[in-house]
Amino acid sequence: MSSPPNPPAPESLATPLAWLDADGRVLGCNPAFASWLGVSARRLVGMALPELDAEGDRVAGLLPRLLPTGEPLRVRRARLAFPGNAERFADVWLARTEDGGLRLEAHPADEFPGEDPATALPAALSAALKGLAHEIRNPLAGMKGAAQLLGRRVESDDARELVDLIGSEVDRLAALVDRLLNPAPPRDFEPTNIHAVLERVRALAETEAGWSVKLVRDFDPSLPEFPGDADRLSQALWNLVRNALESGASQVWLRTRAEHHVLIGDTAHRLAVRVEIADDGRGVPDDLAERIFLPLVSGRAEGSGLGLPLAQQVAREHRGSLGYRSRPGHTVFTLLLPVPDAGEDEA
Repeated sequence: MSSPPNPPAPESLATPLAWLDADGRVLGCNPAFASWLGVSARRLVGMALPELDAEGDRVAGLLPRLLPTGEPLRVRRARLAFPGNAERFADVWLARTEDGGLRLEAHPADEFPGEDPATALPAALSAALKGLAHEIRNPLAGMKGAAQLLGRRVESDDARELVDLIGSEVDRLAALVDRLLNPAPPRDFEPTNIHAVLERVRALAETEAGWSVKLVRDFDPSLPEFPGDADRLSQALWNLVRNALESGASQVWLRTRAEHHVLIGDTAHRLAVRVEIADDGRGVPDDLAERIFLPLVSGRAEGSGLGLPLAQQVAREHRGSLGYRSRPGHTVFTLLLPVPDAGEDEA
């Protein structure tokens, strides 16, 4: 009886593999792993796992939970990167080896065949938004005309305030459509008061929700102005609030705080503005939890799946970040916006 064939050597496998010591430092890797991260294998040797984990400790946090039996633990859609290189998405398996070391196996994400979601997302989002932009141009023009006619007939201050709100929102959406159809370099940021932005969003939310949802303001009045685009921030935050309204929430909280010594991406900031949109609705469905920032992904049959990707794009335009945590009855989306130090380059 012939013996079974030897398994292929790890070096010859197309699956990215790396070997680490018991403390999580890279001892070596196969060519597929080095090529996937865009760096030579020699430069990876000696690096600690948290240095390659773009989320800090999402993968490295598995180390205390690994069993000596070699049973692997999985992290879905982990983000790995060699410092300074683009992030790579993969399902990562981590396990103890017989000699006490670690084996890391990465299965790159395949939602976008042939390319990484980190680079495919902006293109997919842009194409989807441009298609919608063509469709909404004519309705916007009709709404603008109707608002102008209505403005000539109303007499009360409250009614005129609502008509003015309709007109300003139509103008903002028309400008967004023009920007999508005719991309131009981003305009210069101007000093922005985040509470003025949130008050604008609150007015929209109260108009849409009426008395069915309680909107709670919890603002830190000491927050400084920062360089920003008030229109784009209004669009992003309105998308977050509207999602909360549509989640069956009875209360939505608009909260601001100062965040000191915060790390956004790989950049440290002495001060950032933290904006939280919290609600007591149904929460993010488990099957969408890892995909909600991808375009055209929605938990509602009538949803476009564009609100959250656009909000994340606005956060990145401001060198900030957008994240969330969710469980039924408690969902919080957190927008971090850095405040430049005096003399710091804002580009």
